[in-house]
Order: sequence, then structure tokens, then C-alpha cells
Amino acid sequence: MAEPKNAEQNTDPGLDKEARRGSGNGPKLRPRDAATLILIDRSGSEPTLLMGKRHTAHAFMPDTYVFPGGRRDRGDGYIAAADNLHPAVEERLLNRMPKPASAFRARALAITAVRETFEEVGILMGGPGPVSRHPDWSGFASRRMAPSISPLRYVARAITPPGRTRRFDTRFFACFRDEIGNSDAESSNELLDLKWVGLSEVGQIEMPRITQAIITELVNELNHDRSLPFGRPVPFYQARYGRFVRELL
Repeated sequence: MAEPKNAEQNTDPGLDKEARRGSGNGPKLRPRDAATLILIDRSGSEPTLLMGKRHTAHAFMPDTYVFPGGRRDRGDGYIAAADNLHPAVEERLLNRMPKPASAFRARALAITAVRETFEEVGILMGGPGPVSRHPDWSGFASRRMAPSISPLRYVARAITPPGRTRRFDTRFFACFRDEIGNSDAESSNELLDLKWVGLSEVGQIEMPRITQAIITELVNELNHDRSLPFGRPVPFYQARYGRFVRELL
């Protein structure tokens, strides 16, 4: 398969090592849709990011620090929201989306990020709107709220390399802590030892190399414009022939 015209080879040896790990030895799995949220606190002298440590019993990336997130559930797209995705975010999500590509699926990915953030760290991103009776959304229903997705920026996409026990096509969303109201985080059985990690501290935290790469992308965007505008080009990482390739969506 020919590489896209705007694709470029990664220059980080550690990232390429991660791309090759397990290649050719594991099951041939199709990546599943997933979404994660990078919550940014910009109130201090430098921005900090909310991260938590995955439980050691997890089959996928145990004992590493990650952002709250997980795979898209079948019902996520049917949950009514308090608001809509920014049109530029929806447009970027549809770019290079595997078939069947649709606005419904783009919206479902944003809903997934909101749901997983509440389940894993207890932060509820919501507003007035239709209340769902689905048990996964009982925390929202008890507050008479629907998920809010309008603050979400689409900032990165990465596909787990072949040969792993789990493979995800993950869309990384981001928003600022001050945009969502109450944002006191609590650990769960999914994410432990929650911490707000300063951008200058990222290298001191045990995390997947791809997560480091995406944080670097985020830092570059914040340096370009501290407001993190909607609809900026989105870096997309996927492994090809044992190396990560980066392109812009």
C-alpha cells in the first residue's frame, strides 16, 4: 500500500522500537474505535495534564500512565448530548475515518471520551439536556445532565501497531479544565494514582512512547496558540513496516 503524500517517517528510535514490539508474533486483530481525553489545567505557571496509572492486571499497557479513555461502546452514538461537536472537529474526525464514515460515528467517539472520563476519574462533562436511562449514564441522569462535547478539540490519532493482544484506533481529544465546571478527579479501579503532570515533568513519568509523542505534539500546538483552536491539522500515527509513520489529517 502506498503511503499518503504527506506521510513522514518518525525520527524517534524509541517510538519505532514500540512499533516493532510484538510485530508478527501476535494475533491479526482489526483496530477497534477508541477515544481518550487530555484535560489541561492552565491556571498555573505551566499547563498540567491529568493522567493516571493503569492497573497492573490490565492486558493492555499495564502499570503505565495514560489519559482517561477506552473503546467506543455500541450504544455511545445513541446517547443524547447537551450540545454539538464544533463543526471543524467533526470535519477532521471524518477525514480518513474507516468505512462506514459518518457524523454519527464522529459524535459517538466524542461521547466515548466523555463517558470514559467520568467512569475512570469521576469528572462529569455535562450540561442541561435529555437524560439517558442507560446504566452507564446513571451518574449523569442523577444530576439531570447530558454529556457535553462542544469543548472538545481533536488533537491526535494513533493506531496500535499489529501483533498486540489489543489494538485500538484511538482519537485523542483535549479541553481545558476551566471550560467544564467542577473537575475534581477521583481514582477508580481503571486508573490509579491520578496526578496533574506538568509539561516539564512528562519525561519523568512512565508512559507509552506514543503518549509522549502526542504530548509533544500538544505542546507544540499550545506554543503556537495557547487557546488550542478548533480544527487545527491533526497528527496521525500508525505503524508501517515496523516503523511509525506520521501524517496530518
